[in-house]
Amino acid sequence: MADLLGMGAAWLERQRQRFCTHAVHYRRGALDLLVPATVGGTIFRVDLGMGLIERIEARDYLIAADALGPFGLPLRGDRISEDLLGLGQGPGQSAVIRHTAEVLAPGREPHWRWVDATRLAYRIHTKHLSTEPIP
Repeated sequence: MADLLGMGAAWLERQRQRFCTHAVHYRRGALDLLVPATVGGTIFRVDLGMGLIERIEARDYLIAADALGPFGLPLRGDRISEDLLGLGQGPGQSAVIRHTAEVLAPGREPHWRWVDATRLAYRIHTKHLSTEPIP
């Protein structure tokens, strides 16, 4: 009998890649790869002890596992950059803004996890490093 849930999950992953992604740069050292990614977020609650809980929101990138082929698994310290259209200096002007983040999760949380049980895509947690205008 066919695995209907697996087939449905694979179809849904293809639709995510087709309609809900934009290109980002995934970097490790000198290696740079342009991959399609869906931007998301995760809220972490880190217990600091003595009743203190820190709430941290991470920007996540959902990237198909086969898109990161030459890199293998995501590693802490990898970088992800995305270029977005932002507001310019004057009225009616716009500029390209580059956001760069490091693959990292707070506390002892894992820096990535599978999107679902099919293991077709990674949810990669990041920490913002910089935002800069691109001329």
